[in-house]
Amino acid sequence: MKHTNNLEFNSHKITGWKCTCGETYYDPGEAQRILVLNKLRNEAIKSRLGRNRSNLILRLPKDVETALKLEKGKEVLIKIEGNSLRITPGNTA
Repeated sequence: MKHTNNLEFNSHKITGWKCTCGETYYDPGEAQRILVLNKLRNEAIKSRLGRNRSNLILRLPKDVETALKLEKGKEVLIKIEGNSLRITPGNTA
């Protein structure tokens, strides 16, 4: 078995192991994250806004947090597009 960081899984590159016999074993945590991400892309996500003093807070479901590798204190980019918001993790351009 050889560990590699460049295995193709549902149009994403993830880590795993490649055997000389041709078998491929994906990192289960990363594979699960990609499956959740693909599921979330096909549905609308409902959430509530909260308030902390004068700031509105957008609450995200745990599946979104996991799929996008978000964590407390991590920077996100917010862009207004027409009457919509586009929120992307700060590490993505």
